[in-house]
Amino acid sequence: MRQSLLTLLALSGLAMSIAGQAPAPPPPAREAFHLFLLAGQSNMAGRGKVEASDTVPSPGILMFDRGRTWVPAVDPMHFDKPVAGVGLGRPFALRVLEANPGVTIGLIPTAVGGTRIDLWQPGAFDDATKSHPWDDAIARATAALPSGTLKAILWHQGESDATPELAPAYEAKLHALIARFRTTLRAPEVPFIVGQLGQYPDVPWDDARRIVDAAHRSLPARVAHTAFVASDGLVHGGDRIHFDRASLQELGKRYADAYARLVAPAR
Repeated sequence: MRQSLLTLLALSGLAMSIAGQAPAPPPPAREAFHLFLLAGQSNMAGRGKVEASDTVPSPGILMFDRGRTWVPAVDPMHFDKPVAGVGLGRPFALRVLEANPGVTIGLIPTAVGGTRIDLWQPGAFDDATKSHPWDDAIARATAALPSGTLKAILWHQGESDATPELAPAYEAKLHALIARFRTTLRAPEVPFIVGQLGQYPDVPWDDARRIVDAAHRSLPARVAHTAFVASDGLVHGGDRIHFDRASLQELGKRYADAYARLVAPAR
């Protein structure tokens, strides 16, 4: 009977256990639960080396896991591929939390490595990961949003479109993507923050990459409630593609600073 009672208590989520443990924290009020959607390809998903500290939760930061449950945020946060590692999500959340004490940050990971922007539209299928990047992201966001308030969409993508064939159409597709996110999620003015591709000294840019970069850079002047985050000084982890752990931590802070500027009251 005692074992049955213990099991019932655990399953029902009662605050206090028989052993006298501290009460479980109550779920945050919806208005105090600030949600951020993380989307794009592998540099948003994160390929940084995971260290022990990356697996230790930080108070006030949750993530929407693969099973669509809110759990303490740890890395790897994404699950697009087995190589998923440290990303920019937690450093971003820590920085936002510093400026907004008393709220809870909820991160919704949806990035899929290797995806072209064409795969981020309804019905598109990514054969490499056997997933539907857009459909899956919207399904996850729709499941998560009743818990809190969507505050911004963080986007890092474009490497797969930096080819002579794809780059010229990238800007128009990016603008359409932003409009589609805002319409689908019923958030017409939600901030959309885009990060710059890696500027690695040993990886020269070609014209196609410069075209994609121009689309990113010009975004704030062409689409309302958007921001551009520079990648100056950041380095790769040895593969000439993905930011290393330290660079992702810095990039997350830059995204947070861009978000703060976007939502700051006009003076």
